[in-house]
Amino acid sequence: MDNIAGTKSSLTWIVNLSVLALVILWLLPTVGLFVSSFRTADQISTSGWWRALGTSEQNIIARAASPEAQVQEGDIYVIQGQLFGEDAEGIVSSWGTTSRAIGDFKPGETAELRKGGTVTIQADGSYRMENTVAFEGTRGQRLFLTAAIPPELNLDNYHLMLLDPSNSEGMAKAFFNTLTVTIPATIIPILIAAFAAYALAWMEFPGRALLVAIIVGLLVVPLQLALIPLLKLHLNIGIGKGYIGVWLAHTGFGLPLAIYLLRNYMVGLPRDIIENARVDGATEFQIFTKIILPLSFPALASFAIFQFLWTWNDLLVARVFLIDSSGTTTVMTNQIVELLGTRGGNWEILATAAFISIAVPLGVFFAMQKYLVRGLLAGSVK
Repeated sequence: MDNIAGTKSSLTWIVNLSVLALVILWLLPTVGLFVSSFRTADQISTSGWWRALGTSEQNIIARAASPEAQVQEGDIYVIQGQLFGEDAEGIVSSWGTTSRAIGDFKPGETAELRKGGTVTIQADGSYRMENTVAFEGTRGQRLFLTAAIPPELNLDNYHLMLLDPSNSEGMAKAFFNTLTVTIPATIIPILIAAFAAYALAWMEFPGRALLVAIIVGLLVVPLQLALIPLLKLHLNIGIGKGYIGVWLAHTGFGLPLAIYLLRNYMVGLPRDIIENARVDGATEFQIFTKIILPLSFPALASFAIFQFLWTWNDLLVARVFLIDSSGTTTVMTNQIVELLGTRGGNWEILATAAFISIAVPLGVFFAMQKYLVRGLLAGSVK
């Protein structure tokens, strides 16, 4: 029955469900990262991202106003205010005066303070402290609340990481540093590889087959083998650790794949078009620029996407060829590593920094994914 026209094989359904499951598994972390980047630290620590639009119960340490704010009402001294702040909201379910007993009292109940006086907290977070003698001290009384906090999504994390000039750990400078590395490191190998691929595909010269074999062999060579020798070469010729060095490194590591992809694509183009152009008197450069390049756009776009994603997400090459002691050329991947050391508990900051880092590659991939598939399959079948 599986072979009858109009019916689908059971294997087809298994494949479709498997692909759907893989898509969901890959998509969930990205969605969770995106949602967490808009949440506060308290919300992240008390509930998962899937509850971002629901009310969460949090333990809050609040501090009443200092004794300077007290007023005298008859024979008693009073301090009153709002524990949630002016813009915050919440509903208190229980509260306490010490960290060991944060749920001893319910809203509306009155508790005695160790230093004298009483305090009453209502469900809306308003409090009233009373004492027959004046309150003393320089700081307000600490109070411990268990409250239901409504969802709060804002752009504060993005403002801190991108727009706050006082934040030395922000991502703005690292973002532009990454663009400075990625754009030239994508364009340079494409230019070189396009010329080389055309020569290997359509120009006759001795040793062409050997060059193709060498390029294929370079595809399997781990780049880690060349990192230290290449860095020593850069230092000897005066390049050192800088943008030029990292551009050349990414160009060298990306050229074998670029030449291989473009050569496979160009060799499959119709031979009649090129031969007719030669008969009409076109030079090799004219054939390359006016015929081959326009027809090879899918392969060029494919490698551009692949190279862009690799250089944007790269950490190893950047740490070897770029990072300096002052951090002026720090890229986003290295900045996130630094944040893991200094802000390991600030998950909202780490989530924001990580999503800023992946936002551009996601946009590039979804906008040009059809070219990626077409280019990678170029020359694989006849």
